[in-house]
Amino acid sequence: MPENPTNKDDIEPIQALEGIYRKTLIYNENVMLCLFYLDKNASIPIHNHEAHQIGYILKGKIKFLLEDGSFLAEMGDSYVFNSMEKHGAEIIEDSEVIEVFSPSRNDYK
Repeated sequence: MPENPTNKDDIEPIQALEGIYRKTLIYNENVMLCLFYLDKNASIPIHNHEAHQIGYILKGKIKFLLEDGSFLAEMGDSYVFNSMEKHGAEIIEDSEVIEVFSPSRNDYK
């Protein structure tokens, strides 16, 4: 488990998908904080996971895909996906996003 404080500049990004980079900033068993860098035209296929997911867009614009539609989110917007809710994304502009997962995702540790 990371120690307090954790600085984003001390963490190397991990390429999760083509054009999608993640820094897992800090976590315990109940909650996890991540920073994502998303390249324009990258995409995240529709998927789901046990963790609830809350995000805030620091920069850029993203089209989020759902089973029954989509929504556009841009700088200053926040969003939430419930546990097992199917979602994906198309990156419209280079973007930076902070996301919180609860419980922590073992695959992101």
